[in-house]
Amino acid sequence: MKFVDEAKISVLAGKGGDGSASFRREKFIPKGGPDGGDGGHGGSVYAVADRNINTLIEFRYTRIFKAKNGEAGRGSQCYGKSAEDVFIRVPVGTVITDVDSGEPMADLDRDGARALLAQGGKGGLGNVHFKSSVNRAPRQHTKGTPGEERNLHMELKVLADVGLLGMPNAGKSTFIRAVSAARPKVADYPFTTLHPNLGVVRAGTDKSFVIADIPGLIEGAAEGAGLGHQFLRHLARTRILLHLVDISPSWDGADPVKDARAIVEELRKYDESLYNKPRWLVLNKLDLVPVEDREKLVQDFVSEYGWTGPVFVISAINGEGCQPLVHAIQAHLDQARHAEENQSPDEPESESAQ
Repeated sequence: MKFVDEAKISVLAGKGGDGSASFRREKFIPKGGPDGGDGGHGGSVYAVADRNINTLIEFRYTRIFKAKNGEAGRGSQCYGKSAEDVFIRVPVGTVITDVDSGEPMADLDRDGARALLAQGGKGGLGNVHFKSSVNRAPRQHTKGTPGEERNLHMELKVLADVGLLGMPNAGKSTFIRAVSAARPKVADYPFTTLHPNLGVVRAGTDKSFVIADIPGLIEGAAEGAGLGHQFLRHLARTRILLHLVDISPSWDGADPVKDARAIVEELRKYDESLYNKPRWLVLNKLDLVPVEDREKLVQDFVSEYGWTGPVFVISAINGEGCQPLVHAIQAHLDQARHAEENQSPDEPESESAQ
């Protein structure tokens, strides 16, 4: 199924019911007085995060969500029935923005999180509220207020601990297959991955993390070239980025150092905060390099690239070097979570160095 990560919808809350201007009319009670009831409240529209939903594809077909109006009040102090609220179920990680004002409405980053999108109108008051010693037969009543209407933009940012960066054919899909139960498509041509893939990686009996594989980036991605730019937003929530580089000898004369720098530059152009996330270098396709040449090839690449951060050398196709990388990632995530738990609420979160 095609991955759908954004949609536009309209939400219309219900109008409040009008209050009633009524008087008690019973035999032998000629001056019964006012007895008009209040109108019911209109239904509101809420968004609720549901972990059982993975995409926004349903909103391609249903774009308008409307709550019912509240019932009008009646005589004998009968209050109108309030309309039921409408709950829109969305994937965990959905960010909702008001299209007209640009105001962020909600960031539903956990299962069960709920956000009010459109408030229902209040019911009007019946004339029973306006009686007094000097106004014994009030005919005043108020009408129900209209419900809110909004045009909304919904964007899904997947919740992953680790994000994969790299050129097309860098081996990202192969890597995620090697370390998790996810089975993304793998082929020997570029742009195999057309939508994000998530995999749960188990680093122990009670330890695991989620890894996200997005379509490969190319130079110019931040301006819209290729496919990866459409999904860079999914890396916004990650705690660490793995930059996969194909280190095998190239038959078409491609320069892996130049490609690696281009990817990082696209990341910086797209989002400075994404660029500043912890990033590890992972040199892939070790199996295609002769054993005697591997050490020198890695050293030459790191030296020319000018990289000073963590470096891992793997072969995703046969799993070589993958487990040490998985355990290192888990240790880094555990340390980051521990630091967050011990951080004072008023203490600003410090940026991790690359």
